Amino acid sequence: MQSSSAPSVRRGVLYVAIAATAWGTGGAVAAELYDVGGIGPISVSFWRFLTGLGLLLSAHLVRRSRRPEKALSLRAAFAANPWRALITGSGLAVYQTAYFASVQQAGLTVATVVTLGSGPVLVTIGARLTLGERTGVAGTAAVASGVGGLALLMGGADGNTGPAPLLGIGYALLSAAGYAGVTLLGRFSGRENTGGAFESTVTGFAVGTVCLLPMALLEGLLPDMARPAWTLALVLYLGAAPTALAYTLFFAGLGAVRATTASVVALVEPLTAAVIGILVFDERLNAVVLTGTALLLFAVLFLAAGEGAGRAASRRTSAPDADHGQHRSHPAAPAKD
Repeated sequence: MQSSSAPSVRRGVLYVAIAATAWGTGGAVAAELYDVGGIGPISVSFWRFLTGLGLLLSAHLVRRSRRPEKALSLRAAFAANPWRALITGSGLAVYQTAYFASVQQAGLTVATVVTLGSGPVLVTIGARLTLGERTGVAGTAAVASGVGGLALLMGGADGNTGPAPLLGIGYALLSAAGYAGVTLLGRFSGRENTGGAFESTVTGFAVGTVCLLPMALLEGLLPDMARPAWTLALVLYLGAAPTALAYTLFFAGLGAVRATTASVVALVEPLTAAVIGILVFDERLNAVVLTGTALLLFAVLFLAAGEGAGRAASRRTSAPDADHGQHRSHPAAPAKD
């Protein structure tokens, strides 16, 4: 049974789209932080997680002080489902760090195409096998359109191949697998109403921060503070928008939309990155990029419309049964959640 606090389908799609838009800004900010701070991708991920965790904890304290009856205890949320927090946190750490490693070894274009392109495919297969969510012909076509649009979008941009493309592809596939695992677990938890999305995000990032700390120490933890104000501003933004805000909205959205739909809507991320490239880095549009953009937008809008139509049809189907049940002379068997 869905919780009354679960978002509607339309709102769930909007949440995922906003999260993906915020993620799309993260790459440019992280690249700037590499140059300004002089630290590697694991350390950037660690500071991103730590800052996001601090902001989430602050928000949690505010929520508990204002509405204590609505806010769950973090200790209670973790104790209720520790495996969810452990898997979510380690999955977040793996897929983000593996993606950054893929960029270093295979280049930005290859890393993005393989990671984001294989993600929806893995999520679609996993959702069918583990959650019983059927994609159908239309959904499969939308996934193919999204993946194809991503390939065209990235293929039409200028990019250099890294020093070890095969190793980079391996990292990209590992990143996609981690992303798929986190998405499927988030969808299962949201569908089964096994805990608040916000509390799960906080506990997941706490686990992810602990996982990243040893590797960040080995890589070099502290950034160069030659420009302290700018470095701190970059870290704060990275922890706020594409981390604390984005993942809270993403996990909340998974309570309303199917895992496959969420993974395709999340392809708004490279669209955002492309817009930043045009506006900030003076990159140029071409026919290939425009075609890829159109295919991506088609996939996102098609699946979003399909989610809403499917939920409306489900309500229409269940309504007559409910009315009929009210006129039965014998009590109906209790419905299972």
